[in-house]
Parts: sequence; C-alpha cells; structure tokens
Amino acid sequence: MPYLTKPLILLLCLVVTGECRKHGHRVRRWTGTVETQKHGTSSSSSSSSLTKKPPDVTKSRKMKTEHLLKVEDHDFTMRPAFGGPAIPVGVDVQVESLDSISEVDMDFTMTLYLRHYWKDERLSFTSSTNKSMTFDGRLVKKIWVPDVFFVHSKRSFIHDTTTDNIMLRVFPDGHVLYSLRVTVTAACNMDFSRFPLDSQTCSLELESYAYTDEDLMLYWKSGDESLSTDDRISLSQFLIQKFHTTSRLAFYSSTGWYNRLYINFTLRRHIFFFLLQTYFPATLMVMLSWVSFWIDRRAVPARVSLGITTVLTMSTIITGVNASMPRVSYIKAVDIYLWVSFVFVFLSVLEYAAVNYLSTAQDRRERKMRERARSQSLPCTCGISQTRTMTMLDGTYSEADTNSLAGYTEEPMVPEEEQEEMHEVPEKPEHMVVHLSVSSESTTTKKKKSLRALNIIQNTHAIDKYSRMIFPGSYIFFNLIYWSVYC
Repeated sequence: MPYLTKPLILLLCLVVTGECRKHGHRVRRWTGTVETQKHGTSSSSSSSSLTKKPPDVTKSRKMKTEHLLKVEDHDFTMRPAFGGPAIPVGVDVQVESLDSISEVDMDFTMTLYLRHYWKDERLSFTSSTNKSMTFDGRLVKKIWVPDVFFVHSKRSFIHDTTTDNIMLRVFPDGHVLYSLRVTVTAACNMDFSRFPLDSQTCSLELESYAYTDEDLMLYWKSGDESLSTDDRISLSQFLIQKFHTTSRLAFYSSTGWYNRLYINFTLRRHIFFFLLQTYFPATLMVMLSWVSFWIDRRAVPARVSLGITTVLTMSTIITGVNASMPRVSYIKAVDIYLWVSFVFVFLSVLEYAAVNYLSTAQDRRERKMRERARSQSLPCTCGISQTRTMTMLDGTYSEADTNSLAGYTEEPMVPEEEQEEMHEVPEKPEHMVVHLSVSSESTTTKKKKSLRALNIIQNTHAIDKYSRMIFPGSYIFFNLIYWSVYC
C-alpha cells in the first residue's frame, strides 16, 4: 500500500499541472483576440498586409484629429506657402437678414454667413473615398485661418447658441472651407438732402487685417454670384432694391496695399408713412389757418386763437420730425415743406393783425372826418325810421353819387328854428342827417382815382377777400413745384 501511494500522488500532480497549463493557454488566446479586434487587425492578416491597399485613415476610430491632419507636425502660425506667392482666399456671403437701419446713428445691422475658401497642403490626408471631414470651432484655434475683419464696423459677434456657429471642412487634397455666422453693425454714410424722398446706398467692407496683397489675395469666389440673399428680407421703412459686389485695393500709408471686398445694397424709403405722419397734418394745418379769412374781423378772440393754435401745431410737427433725425448741417426736403407751411400759417396771423390795425385806423379817421363834416357841410334831412348818420370819406361827390340815396325819402330844407320846433313834437319820426356837397365832374374823377388806389387799404373786407384767393393759390403752386422736383 505505501508503494502505491507515492505513484498516485505523483500522477495527480501531473494531471493538475496539465490542466493549469491548458487554462492559461485559453486565457492568453482570448486576450489576444480582444487586442486584435481592438486594433482592427489579426495575427493571420499581418503577413498579408503588404499585399492589401492602405487603410482609410478617415475611418479610423482611434486616430486623433491632430494626428490625422498632422497639426503637431507643422507651424500653423505662418500662412500656407510662407515666403512664396500670395495665397488666394475666396469669399462668398449669404445674407440672412437685414435687421435695422438707423438714421440717427447712421448705421445698419446685418446677419450673414461668411465663408472662406483656400488651400493648405499641410492639412492634406489620405482617403480612399475622397470625402471631406467636418469639424467645429475647436479646431480653428489650432490651424491657420484668414484674418478677415469688417471695415467701419461698430459692433460684431459670432453667434454661440447652442455652440459657436463655426464650421471647418477639410478635403483630402488640402482645400479648406471655413464658415461662420456673424451679426455686424457697420457705419453707413447717408445723405438726407432729399429725406424722406431719398435712396441710400450702404456698403459692408471686408479686408485682411495683417496680410497685404503680397501675402493674401482676397477675392469673390464666384463673382457677382458670390452674394446670395433671402427673398423674404424686408424692412418697415425701406424697399431693398438690389445687392451687388465690388472689390478694390485699399492703401494705408504705414502698412501698404490690401485687398478689400464690398457688399453694396441700395435702399429706397417708403413715403406713405411720412405722408400720414408729416405731410398731411402740415397741409391740414395750413388749410385750417385759411378759415380765419371767412371769420368776421371784429371777432378778435376767434381769429387770434385759431392763428396761435395752427402756429403751435406746426411747431410741434417740426420738432417731432427733427427729433428722429441726425443733426445735419444742411436742409432736408421735409424741412423745406414744413417751414414753407409754417410761413403760410404765420402769414395768416399777420394778415389778421394788418386787418385789425387798418380797421382801427379807419374807424379813428372816420370819427375825425365826421366831426369836420358837421362843422363845414350843409345839413339835409331825409326821413327814415330811426336815427342814423351816414358820413362819407370826403365831402366832395358828383351828382351821380347822390343817386345812391334813392332809397331814402327826401324832404325839403327846413330852417334850424323850425327844426327845433319839429323836434319838440313827439309824433314826428326821427331823421338821418347826411352832409353832402356837389362838385364838378373833373374834380370828382381825380378823387375817384385816388380813392380806387387806396380801396384795398381803406376797405378791410377787401384784404380778407383777396387773401382767400392768394393764400390757397400760392400754396397749391408751391406743392406743384415741390413734388415735381423731389418725386
């Protein structure tokens, strides 16, 4: 029995040792399979790798972007082909919206997609399908991109909702497309001499900040077709007539010549808003001031209050228009219309002042002449129902002028003593005393000519009568000239 124990123990150890070796071999084989699948190769295919096509590195999952584009192998602080000819950079723009036009600040705000095209052989890579690779804005900081900026811009920013609106697309041969979404507020030199019947032309200018035309050639990629717009773009006060592109060289005395690209667009202002808010109210105020010509000149409160109201209203309209405009040093078209209308309103007030003054002076003159006529003329009584005194401007009249008294009943001349007795009788009707003196025809003709020349001044009703025709006629003539010049 002891002789059998030792062989059995030895046999058991050999069996356990063999099973352990088999288990270890299976573990190593499983691990090697995992590593082979992870790297995308197998031990059996390693011998035939020389006979197959090189793998498409764009499909590799483990290869990093920096390794794929060889970012770490090159110095991207320098432009492509540094030291050689200027690198061409094509540009195209798609205008998304024209947000606002400000006359006070003389600027406009535009949102657009700005795209750059160039070739950088340092970013070339191998690809069996010849497909491009697209990246977001995180790679832009590691490679060279054109330093394009907006000339005369006041504010600009790249949209960052939900992430930075930047796209970078690299092709296998090294061509690069760099696109970003920008909102920019730029200055626009406006001419308001024909406002609000004006058209404005504004420009958005693009230029390289650091590279002159010897290092970077900036150009429109497809000519006039490089600029595209949305047909739905519209503004409340302007009609967008056309967009077009131009390019030229810009010179700076300190740094040299630069390529500059222009996005030009023409805007024509809508006039209907200003017709309702400015022109129609001003015209109505002028017409309202003419109402005073039909009001009795003795109604002083009515005519004065009407004139002052129209003057103050015109002042308010002028102030409101200028509040929304820049303080330019030249006269605008709307200023001409409003100030001429203001002058017409003001003249209507002066017209009544002249009428009132002449009426007062005429009344004073008549009183003096009436007193003088009583002392120099012979009395003649004509019977009427109530006491009236009719005094002429001059005591000298012809026989034809005396016929104007045909409506009165004549009575014979009565001495003063008998007139006193007649006045004592209560039943006797009252009389009107008219002082007349008949002169020759030659003297009367000369008097008539002088009186006819002063008829308008002496007859205050005639001033209002002529104003009813002169004021409307002059204003209509002004409107015909104004709208024919500015429309």
